[in-house]
Amino acid sequence: QVMWNAAVHAEFIHDHADYGFETPSVKFSWRTIKEKRDAYVSRLNEIYESNLKKAQVDIIRGYGKFTADPEPTIEVDGKKFTAPHILIATGGRPTVPPDSEIPGASLGMTSDGFFELEELPRRSVIVGAGYIAVEVAGILSTLGSKSSLLIRKDKVV
Repeated sequence: QVMWNAAVHAEFIHDHADYGFETPSVKFSWRTIKEKRDAYVSRLNEIYESNLKKAQVDIIRGYGKFTADPEPTIEVDGKKFTAPHILIATGGRPTVPPDSEIPGASLGMTSDGFFELEELPRRSVIVGAGYIAVEVAGILSTLGSKSSLLIRKDKVV
């Protein structure tokens, strides 16, 4: 959301002259938005965790699986937990294919890498046409990266 909002501001600035506003020199700092975004996300995570603790929700970190026990039970790292309500937040991670399957795959990054970028790339190529790919391409392009979006289909409907 923070990066999307930054792109929206860039669009507004781009259109200022059409509405009579003079903005002779507006500069964008990737480093500033990255620092502020990372601090915001960290603060949100702390708030969410605090609210869970206030609601007496136990957070158990590790690799879990449901068991065959009669009561709702999960096993996390060898220890069993039983509760009337169990939520497993998968924390999924993308898989990068090896270079032997897709030559050059190791040169790219996953969508998680977008949040690790220390500076705005001058050019970017986003592979895929899911909502995250389209959103990242739009954000990068609007903030000044010459962006291309690659899709697997011959034509877009």
